[in-house]
Amino acid sequence: MTTRLLTLVGIAAVALAAASAALAGTLTPTATVTGTAGISLNLPSNPSISNTLDGTDQVASWSALLGIVDARGTGSGWNLTVAATAFSDGAGHSLAAGTLTGVTSACRAGNSCTAATNAVSYPLTLGTTATKFFNSALSTGLGKFDVTPSVDVAIPGNAYAGTYSSTVTLAAVSGP
Repeated sequence: MTTRLLTLVGIAAVALAAASAALAGTLTPTATVTGTAGISLNLPSNPSISNTLDGTDQVASWSALLGIVDARGTGSGWNLTVAATAFSDGAGHSLAAGTLTGVTSACRAGNSCTAATNAVSYPLTLGTTATKFFNSALSTGLGKFDVTPSVDVAIPGNAYAGTYSSTVTLAAVSGP
């Protein structure tokens, strides 16, 4: 009886093992990642500068933290362009639009990105024609970035006191 019971337990174990092996299989998961249609540019609040005239030529600076998102997933690169009007006080007095002296960029905190490889040289004199001031070469610049241009505005010693304003137009466009 014991031999018969052991034989039945053995047969059951072999059958169970065979059944387990017969149920094995493989899966081939796939992942579809879709990119967005374009590059986005988020602008901060309007920058401002202040200066006190003392009869000497001076320089006042402003900078703006720009948010750039390239979620297209193509690696085709992008450019940032800028155009600016002269500063005007509305009473016939003006100051030059300024000189873009440099740009810093970094991955947005808490995000992964492919660092942008920039080939633009500085300084750049701002004017009314859109000019490339930062770019991301092919296969770089994917993800979320903080890009900060720095602009110096010359204030001559013979400037008129007043409140001056300029219109700065920024754009993010495809291409290295």
